Amino acid sequence: MIRDVVGSKNYNVWMEMLRRLVPHGRTHRLSVVVASMLQVAYEIAQEKEGSNSKARQLFSIFESAYEHDDENGIKPLLEITEQVFKDAKVGFKRVNRKSSGYSIAEEAVHEFLNWGAMPWEA
Repeated sequence: MIRDVVGSKNYNVWMEMLRRLVPHGRTHRLSVVVASMLQVAYEIAQEKEGSNSKARQLFSIFESAYEHDDENGIKPLLEITEQVFKDAKVGFKRVNRKSSGYSIAEEAVHEFLNWGAMPWEA
């Protein structure tokens, strides 16, 4: 769905970036890169929502996620974010030193939802 909204050219560049960065990248850096992609997709979806049904659908998913409604908001956005990793053919699940599993996709969604948060300015 994101490809349809941002265009194949942008999406293909993102896929190449993820293929190169994810295998050896640090989660705290990768999550911000993917959150940036989500932010761009959100802005483009907002611009196109009046004339494009897929953009309208994607924009709705982003807006629902901002409401933090797990079932109807964050979960669909997480699924879209996981699909980005799958499209790039790279893994998004990892295990930390304490053998606890975590997801770069989940971290990216968190970064996206807190895009404008700057606690030091509060």
